[in-house]
Amino acid sequence: MTITNEAGREQLLHDGYCIVPNILPSDLLSELRNITDRMLDDLPESVKADHVSTGSMIPVSSNPFFSRLIALPGALAALADMGYSEPKFSSGYVISKPPHSPRLFWHHDWAAWSSPDAFGQTPQQLFLMYYLTDTNPVNGCLRLIPGTHRGYHPLLDQIGEAHRGDILRAQDLSAPEFSDAEGEVDVPIHAGDLVIGDSRLMHASHANTTGERRTVITLWYHPDMNALEEATQGFIAGMWSIPASWPEADRNLVAPLKPVYAGSTPKAIWDRKRPRGR
Repeated sequence: MTITNEAGREQLLHDGYCIVPNILPSDLLSELRNITDRMLDDLPESVKADHVSTGSMIPVSSNPFFSRLIALPGALAALADMGYSEPKFSSGYVISKPPHSPRLFWHHDWAAWSSPDAFGQTPQQLFLMYYLTDTNPVNGCLRLIPGTHRGYHPLLDQIGEAHRGDILRAQDLSAPEFSDAEGEVDVPIHAGDLVIGDSRLMHASHANTTGERRTVITLWYHPDMNALEEATQGFIAGMWSIPASWPEADRNLVAPLKPVYAGSTPKAIWDRKRPRGR
């Protein structure tokens, strides 16, 4: 489903994701490829060994160049077209799928399942994924299970907590986290397109069976923070990752996207474990 207007909101709320084509300008795409390739080439072997499934988890906060992507006008306009005119940003990562690497495990990104609005209609958090190369099932494209951002799927009761060591190291590819799932769909993407998804959505990726790296930059936004419970707002405000050491120009570029909560309600706790049976 390819969406460029307010209908995207309905697709996002119903299925948990949508695609906006041709968001990245070609010059920015080229620069991102060069920068991320250098970052990935410099990863120590010990880090690679600990991230066999993910390939890498390099924070975008480590390089102020990513301010241009965080504040990308086209992406913010796409969110505004969906009715989210005041999104807030918290964090993001450079995630690679190295040549001849295994599947990425099934998981969700949301980490406050004990919050009072964990299953509410308003997305607490969206992932915005920028793939830097064309993707397909051969080189590790995204796969997801539509509707699992709010609805139940049996796989949810079979998998353990995401991002634990044995899963990151892909020690047992027969584990449910790496399985085929009923109702899953492939999401092949052209470089420069944007995948927007509810962070509660179950997603994974195919293995990269090619000899070329497949890289995605995933950024997390909060599309309508003020519509959420105050405990959730406090949780989100605590996720801001941009360091004070960034140059002033880059900090100013992303400053309007900083999540702020001024209330006194205790924030929701960090909790990656989705309740069983939900």
